[in-house]
Amino acid sequence: MKLPRPYTLSEIANLLQCEYKGDKDQIVTGFNEIHRVEPGDIVFVDHPKYYDRALRSSATVILINKKVEVPKGKGLLISDDPFRDFNKLTRFFNPTTYNSVPISDKASVGEGTIVEPYVTIGERVIIGKNCIIHSGVRILNDTTIGDNVIIQPNTVIGSHAFYYKKRPEGYDRLLSGGGVLIEDNVEIGAGCTIDRGVTATTLIGRGTKIDNQVQIGHDTIIGKNCLIASHVGIAGCVDIGDEVILWGQVGVASGLKIGSKAVLLGQSGVTKDLEGGKTYFGSPAEDARKKYRELASIRVLPEIIERLEMD
Repeated sequence: MKLPRPYTLSEIANLLQCEYKGDKDQIVTGFNEIHRVEPGDIVFVDHPKYYDRALRSSATVILINKKVEVPKGKGLLISDDPFRDFNKLTRFFNPTTYNSVPISDKASVGEGTIVEPYVTIGERVIIGKNCIIHSGVRILNDTTIGDNVIIQPNTVIGSHAFYYKKRPEGYDRLLSGGGVLIEDNVEIGAGCTIDRGVTATTLIGRGTKIDNQVQIGHDTIIGKNCLIASHVGIAGCVDIGDEVILWGQVGVASGLKIGSKAVLLGQSGVTKDLEGGKTYFGSPAEDARKKYRELASIRVLPEIIERLEMD
């Protein structure tokens, strides 16, 4: 998430009421979670397992719960609870707002776009030209939709991320202050859900077609001209290349990459990064030909065991 203006490290520390280390005039231009962090950003880390990754990331400032040496050219914000303070940043710079009318007066709808009855459009939503938004669709805050987009009934775009920290008293949600970008010529089926980014943008690339009842998690990036069939579930922070095909009931774990022109056959489970230009099957998903050979071997295994026992 980009800040409305550059802030200094000391200004952010004062906002969070926490200690800082480094140049007090270090410039901060945004904040992001680790998967989408850029130079100028604040990133938070609250587990020793991820300290090194955060400290070596592109982030300019690290919000951390341990006093460590300041990396060259960076700053630290020392907090007893970085998760809580990261939420403070979201509340301050992009607080959640709720509409009292079906279509916010802060939304923009392009020429030639059809919005059927019972559609809800939130604040800072931009919809391009010649789109069709069917009845029952909910387009929540900070969503941008290009031209010639079709969204079928009862789809929800821009819902909050499924991202929690477990505490003794229960689960604490990481607030979502990012957005959703749907490029031109995208078609989205009925009953789909696309989560907004936590601090960045969930992106659906130009020309991609999405079937009914598909879930796409926060900060996921889907390339151009992809096909995604019904009941696919994609977790947060996934990077999917161009012209990828995900057939029915494919599941993709968080933080993974799928290369361009990869094909995932039905009911496959993706648990690691996959190269592009190949066809995959199974759970965990592997090269389809290899997986089919394994299945064929398993089918004849009882016969082999029986023969060995007879010998």
